[in-house]
Amino acid sequence: MGGISIWQLLIIAVIVVLLFGTNKLRNLGSDLGSSIRGFKKAMGDEDDKKDQPKEQDADFNAKTLADKQQTSATKDDARNDKQV
Repeated sequence: MGGISIWQLLIIAVIVVLLFGTNKLRNLGSDLGSSIRGFKKAMGDEDDKKDQPKEQDADFNAKTLADKQQTSATKDDARNDKQV
């Protein structure tokens, strides 16, 4: 009473198969499955990106003040060598 019985579901399934055909339903099922797989993969990729440390997000390495001074001294030496 009010619920759908197994026989009603079976009749609806037969009507759908007759209207659309098995080939179209198979294509629809495979397209739906591939879109769900793609969605799950995209969600998994976002989780992997969140797990990476912030230092790896940039294209450069963090340098300390001592490293910067040493690099600038090396560049000055190279400029002096070119002038000679």
